[in-house]
Amino acid sequence: MRQIEYIGPKDIETRSFEIITQELEQMGIVLPQDEAMVTKRAIHTSADFEYATTMTYSEGAVETAKRLILAGADIVTDTNMALAGVNKRTLAKHGGEAHCFMADEEVAQIAKERNVTRATVSMERAARIKKPVIFAIGNAPTALIRLHEMIQSGAYRPAFIIGVPVGFVNVEAAKELIRETDVPYIINRGRKGGSNVAAAICNALLYELGR
Repeated sequence: MRQIEYIGPKDIETRSFEIITQELEQMGIVLPQDEAMVTKRAIHTSADFEYATTMTYSEGAVETAKRLILAGADIVTDTNMALAGVNKRTLAKHGGEAHCFMADEEVAQIAKERNVTRATVSMERAARIKKPVIFAIGNAPTALIRLHEMIQSGAYRPAFIIGVPVGFVNVEAAKELIRETDVPYIINRGRKGGSNVAAAICNALLYELGR
């Protein structure tokens, strides 16, 4: 039987990251210093160490994302669950806001008329924001596909993309589309991801700014 560790509420997260660091060391995995806390946050929220090998970053991605946040960039998510998880108070300290347009009546109506997903229309709605936007996609590969289409056509260029949708249909292909662009990104290769992971990545970036 495993022994119970009695840890104060304020120390649980600290102890969790100590365990993650120890287990990564035991696996012989050394994360790049600038990416380590982001990857560890993904592991922390999922208890899945595969993220240590599948999280993929464009060159200088973490520093780029942090600069954007410091300059007041907004964050757009593809689920209200991810929106709820993003630390909006910390984001607001730097002049940014977090948005999710998935539940907007106008978005739902347009999606129905065009026979496309709400995530597709939500990306088009987000493109109207008149400031840099960091997209945090944890659920809908169609969101990434639409962003890629807008990038390719020259209609819109996101400032940054966090692409971690989870699932089986078009998920891996959609992530690879973003990796082929020149837009800075943090992508988790493969099928894994989720709204919780998208929010965790956003928060890792936000918390790093407060260190």
